[in-house]
Amino acid sequence: MSEVMLKPNGRVIMVSGASRGIGAAIARRLLADGFRLSLGGRNPDEIAKAIGAQNSENLLICPFDAEIPASAETWVEKTASHFSQIDGLVNNAGILRNVGFSMGDEQDLDDLWAVNVKAPFRLIKLCLPYLRKPGNGRIVNIASTDGRRFRQGVSVGYTMSKHALVAMTHAARFEGWDDGIRATALCPGAVNTDLLAGIKGATPVAERIQPDTLAAIVATILSLPNTASVAEMPVNTRLESSL
Repeated sequence: MSEVMLKPNGRVIMVSGASRGIGAAIARRLLADGFRLSLGGRNPDEIAKAIGAQNSENLLICPFDAEIPASAETWVEKTASHFSQIDGLVNNAGILRNVGFSMGDEQDLDDLWAVNVKAPFRLIKLCLPYLRKPGNGRIVNIASTDGRRFRQGVSVGYTMSKHALVAMTHAARFEGWDDGIRATALCPGAVNTDLLAGIKGATPVAERIQPDTLAAIVATILSLPNTASVAEMPVNTRLESSL
């Protein structure tokens, strides 16, 4: 009989942007569930403090800057060397800049593209050879409901970058399907993190998704068998007809 859900069983998951918010919540949850983790971020010391598990034998913390291609290569190489395998990748690192036809500039747009699009693309490309080996490799891209539609008042540049990330997720599904790789674009609405600080018209704090909720969803996605692929998963905080 086929396994209903995949167990952690020493599986190695890479998580970017794990120093706070969604990334830190995902790291804490996956570590508690029994996964082995490689966490990447600009400040490794902050990651260690955020998850409170600096000395765990199941944990590797590495410097990673989404805007520096070489840091992605080094992180993947260190992870593969340390654990001898990579079973999953969670692309969580992301930024928000207010870019529209009458606000922001091209540098803001370039920053969004570098962090929200090029960095996940780079990490997927580097990890694919490892993810093909176990027969159940997993990719989870933290996108947004803004990656599934355009909502007036939201940064056009941010929306563009998240649409691209959703498209990339589908491309990764096709690329790795025959080797058992499954990819999911997790598309949350407003999450209670620092990302929304100072954003005019943002969803009130009391109505936002909690990072721990998304962490639980990521843990579930990583545990789904190959026969239960979830390509996109919107998790909204507001009532919308299409989401």
